[in-house]
Amino acid sequence: MALLLGSEKVTVDFPAKTVLDEVTIGIMEGDRIGIVGRNGDGKSTLLSVLADAYEPDAGRIVRRSGVSVGLLGQVDALDPDQTVAHEVVGDRPEYEWASDASARDVIAGLLSDVPWTGTVGSLSGGQRRRVDLARLLVGSWDILMLDEPTNHLDVRAIAWLAEHLKRRWRDGEGALLLVTHDRWFLDEVCLSMWEVHDGMVEPFEGGYSAYIQQRVERDRQAYVAERKRQNILRKELAWLARGPQARGTKPKFRIDAARELIAAEPPVRDTIQLKQMAMQRLGKRVIDMENASKRMGDRTVLDRCTWLIGPGDRYGILGENGVGKTTLLRILRGELAPDSGTVKVGQTVKFAMLSQQLQELNQYAEDRVREVLGRYKTRYVVDGRELSPGQMIERLGFKKEHLNARVKDLSGGQKRRLQFMLILLDEPNVLILDEPGNDLDTDMLAVMEDLLDAWPGTLLLVTHDRYLMERVTDDQFALVDGKVVHLPGGVDEYLRMADARARANDLTFAEMVGSNAAETSVSGSGASSGLAGNSASGLSNNELRHMKKTMSSNMRKIGTLESKIAKAKEEMGAVDPSDYVALGEIQAKIADLNAQKDELELEWMELAELVGE
Repeated sequence: MALLLGSEKVTVDFPAKTVLDEVTIGIMEGDRIGIVGRNGDGKSTLLSVLADAYEPDAGRIVRRSGVSVGLLGQVDALDPDQTVAHEVVGDRPEYEWASDASARDVIAGLLSDVPWTGTVGSLSGGQRRRVDLARLLVGSWDILMLDEPTNHLDVRAIAWLAEHLKRRWRDGEGALLLVTHDRWFLDEVCLSMWEVHDGMVEPFEGGYSAYIQQRVERDRQAYVAERKRQNILRKELAWLARGPQARGTKPKFRIDAARELIAAEPPVRDTIQLKQMAMQRLGKRVIDMENASKRMGDRTVLDRCTWLIGPGDRYGILGENGVGKTTLLRILRGELAPDSGTVKVGQTVKFAMLSQQLQELNQYAEDRVREVLGRYKTRYVVDGRELSPGQMIERLGFKKEHLNARVKDLSGGQKRRLQFMLILLDEPNVLILDEPGNDLDTDMLAVMEDLLDAWPGTLLLVTHDRYLMERVTDDQFALVDGKVVHLPGGVDEYLRMADARARANDLTFAEMVGSNAAETSVSGSGASSGLAGNSASGLSNNELRHMKKTMSSNMRKIGTLESKIAKAKEEMGAVDPSDYVALGEIQAKIADLNAQKDELELEWMELAELVGE
């Protein structure tokens, strides 16, 4: 593989610390790199330096002649007075960009709810972020550098973005650098990882799960003293290996090697014991919502919805942006009354909510952290051990010097962690988390998950972080058309359902952008043709025969692919665990086979819906 771009002894000094210390690293053709590290350790700075958007204090950046770099920063440079169309495609003639299948896919995938001819200044923050991302993705780049691209994206848009990045270039071409706290996204897209810490950049082979495995092994051998950090990583690794079956079909690291590390590790959560403890604290009734309806303006949020939530239930709530998830949480808490129906809350219920904002800390702005903690009990039982508030907050990354800092002077991530800690210190028995991962790096997310594992109560979680959703909840539900729908298949089932709904709505690209130049979707053409079918489904006999024939063919192909996947797994088990190159090649092969299998299964399900099977 040829070098596209690299750094030679790059150093970046900030007033309080050296962020990058003589870093030498290269980006090769075909690289798909995820960048992780603690908040403030220099991930965004590294991207800016590599993209020539920030001048280092020492060292230099080497770029192969003709290599183009596209950078998505955390702050956009969009013109608020320009239209969305202009900011995304510029002055290109309509016939030119509308005939580009890749551009149409990006616009449909990210901007379906954004007014194409509206001005940027009239958009919400989330919509503006998606416009900036679309602007970058419709361009042609040799290297893409994305800083937190999943911010403001819902689960479906995140899944679309992952697929787009995986097929944007052919194997061995282009390069991707990705800074994100979304661990599912890292595993889905990246083939290698860089960890930024202590002024250095340390590379790891494989995606996020492989990085976790290697990091645990490194810590086990070299840092025996850091047992607390190692236990958190092992616990996370245990969940990765023992997680839902859906994830087990897409392995990103060598399970056999992982088993040695987690052989003595107990299950992540003792669900039965936690439910028993929750029953003691909550009784039998927690929240009973029956036939509840609620309208907000001209939009129906709940439509005769019934949902019973019991002691110890750990539920994740999915739904598109703006569908009303936060409104649902307010109704469940009793903050907002339904228009009809009832919401009954148990007498012993004590709510606590971690909201997306940080207003709860405003009352403590002038106080020092130690003064705030001093208002709570001196001892708490966590995971069977007695801990003081100071010891608990140390687990969330606070150092002793931070205890003397005023709350107003804390960073966004530190405020988020303090907010979470104060909620736990209040000892609620029903915990509601609305996007709790905001401003937290991957290490702190793992610590939060570890604390939640031992928390005995009812948990309701709203997040677009798929990894966090699957990690801390036992069941997932979706808010769809005013109903709370159970998802036995988890996030994967939600994405399939969302795709099916999008096809049913049949919003063509041409309709979305107000252009007649684009092609009409297949289902839209059929709907407008007025041709009567010979079956109850509206399909002709020839169409039915063709579809059933395709379904049978797909089943045979799926069986063949499953055999190939099983064989590849056997090959992986025979490879030397230290041979990361060979492991990476087999992993990539398995990922490709799984992608083919997923595509065939999706086509089979789509056809099955059409033929009524």
